[in-house]
This record gives sequence, structure tokens and C-alpha cells, in this order.
Amino acid sequence: MQEIDSQLWDWLSNEWFTYSTLRSFDWVYPLALYALPVIPLLFFLKSILRSNTRIKLEMALFEGRVNWQWSSLLRFVPRLVFMLFTMLVLVALARPQRVNEQLELTSEGIDIVLVLDVSGSMELQDFVPNRLEAAKEVALNFIDGRVQDRIGLVVFAGDAYSLAPLTTDYDLLRESIRTIRFKMIQNDGTAIGSALAVATNRMRDSDAQSKVIILISDGENTAGSLNPALAAQLSYAYGIKLYTIGIGKDGQVPYEVDGAGQVLYVETQMDESSLREIAALGEGQFYRADSKSTLQEVFQNINRLEKTEVTERRFRDTQDYYQVYLKWALMLLVIWMLLKNTFIANVLED
Repeated sequence: MQEIDSQLWDWLSNEWFTYSTLRSFDWVYPLALYALPVIPLLFFLKSILRSNTRIKLEMALFEGRVNWQWSSLLRFVPRLVFMLFTMLVLVALARPQRVNEQLELTSEGIDIVLVLDVSGSMELQDFVPNRLEAAKEVALNFIDGRVQDRIGLVVFAGDAYSLAPLTTDYDLLRESIRTIRFKMIQNDGTAIGSALAVATNRMRDSDAQSKVIILISDGENTAGSLNPALAAQLSYAYGIKLYTIGIGKDGQVPYEVDGAGQVLYVETQMDESSLREIAALGEGQFYRADSKSTLQEVFQNINRLEKTEVTERRFRDTQDYYQVYLKWALMLLVIWMLLKNTFIANVLED
């Protein structure tokens, strides 16, 4: 209350009646503000009706022309004060207030590591423009759909490397995914077991309620010293769920030779057994994606299965300012009552 009183008396410096100040408020009953333009109109109509019905008495006081005196304008002061009083009451009835709202989001927390194959076979063009670029695009869309999850990134070919740690900095993750390219790992091949080991190492100290590895590859394990099944069992021991995605079509697949424009067709046949075994050992699921749309559906399905439960809490700090305008209205009412009992209200009309 003391704060409101100081705001009242500091009105001139705080500009309580400026248009910008009024716009800054949240109004509980904004319809009351629409009546503000009606108040001057009612007073104007009242003056017209009163002038037409007033009984005039002709008096001969002196010869000559009657000069207009500024003091005759004083009779309008009580009306003006009462009109301002009425308008301030309407502003107070509209109940201006300022609301400071804070939103707090809490989630159970899921740690996810995307494990992406960057071996030479990912250059095949049964996906447009190729398997790797299609996987990168879908991975970016997957990140856009997550909320407050920590996501990491592992790439592998003949060797496996951690490209991004578990983080909620999604801009960093997007930039890391965009930098993925062919031959970024010199040793070619498909070291699935090593990739799972690197991803598991990233998660072993995690205290998240749910931990997930999503492995995207187009071939069987051909490199590395760690058996994929053993790596999957190790992941499961740390409470990590494994999803595996086999990307690519079987049969004749186009392949452009070194960007020279010469297109060859390569016979491919995916061995799903290793990827299925990994998913089964990790109590996850195996998916086969033979087109970009299918790959998107796979990620959407995983997104539904591993959905983060977000709890939303809102805190509202509301402060009313109608007291400021109501006190000014009461002050004007007192002034009007005083004026009605002085000579100002009885100034002779011309």
C-alpha cells in the first residue's frame, strides 16, 4: 500500500496517464475503457439540452455591449472536474495491473546418443542425394523435436569417434551434424562394436532416468576388435536401450564415381542379423529404412517411444494499479464538492 501511495504522489514524474503507460497494463475488465469516449459526449449533450430548456430572464442593466469576461469560463470548471472524476472511476473499474509470469519446465530427462555410419557405402545414392546426407537431415529433424534431452553424437567407419558430448546445446549438435562428411575417418570399414563401445562410454556415468542409443548403419560389422553383440551386452549392463536402423535398399543401387558424372550400379544386400541381434540384446527395436520417408517414420516412431515427459509450472506475480486511479478520482470528487459550494459554480452566464 505504501508503494501505491508513493506512486500516486509521484504521478507527474512517473506519467501514470500517458498513452504508453496505459498500454503497458493488462486490463481485467477492458470493456469499461470503451465507455471513456462516451463521458465527454454525455456532458456535451447535457449542456445542449440544458441550454434549450433553460428559462431566460431579460434584464436591462446598462446600455452598451456586454464584454466577454474570462471569469465566466469558471462555471465550466466543476463540470470538467466531475467529468475527469467519472473517467478515472472507469479506468479504475477496468482494473489495470501488471503481470510478471515465469514458466518453469521440468522433465524426466533422457540421454540419447546418435551413432552414425560414415563409411564409404553410405555414398550410395538409393537415397537423395545419398544415404549419409539423408540420415543427417532426418537426424536434424529428430533433434528439433526433443525438449531438454541431452543428446550426443558418435561417428564411425573403420574406427569410432565421439563427435559431440551429451549436451542440451542443440545448436552445437546441429553444427556438428552438418560437418559430418565422407572420409573424415581415414580407416574405412564398419566398426559397429567399437561405435557402441564409444557411445556406452559416453553414457556410463549418466544418472538420467532413461538412456538410449540410436545406431544408423547400412552394413554388417567388418572392422574393429570388439564384437557387436558383446558391445550390446555391455550397453545393456549400463541400462542403455538400443535402437538400430538399417538404411539402404537391396539390389542394384546407383553410385557416382568421385563426382565425375559417371554413374555405376552396385549390387547390395544388407545383412540384418547383426543389427537385429544388437536391438534384441539392448531391449530396443530394429527398423529397416529403404527410403527417406521410411527413415523419417522410423525416427518419428522412436520419438514417440522415447518421449520426454515435460511438467510445466507457471508462477504469476500480479500487481494491481487501480488504487492509483481510484485515489485520484476520489480527490477530484472532493474538489468538485468544494467547487459546488463556492462562487465558481454560480458565475453568471452570458
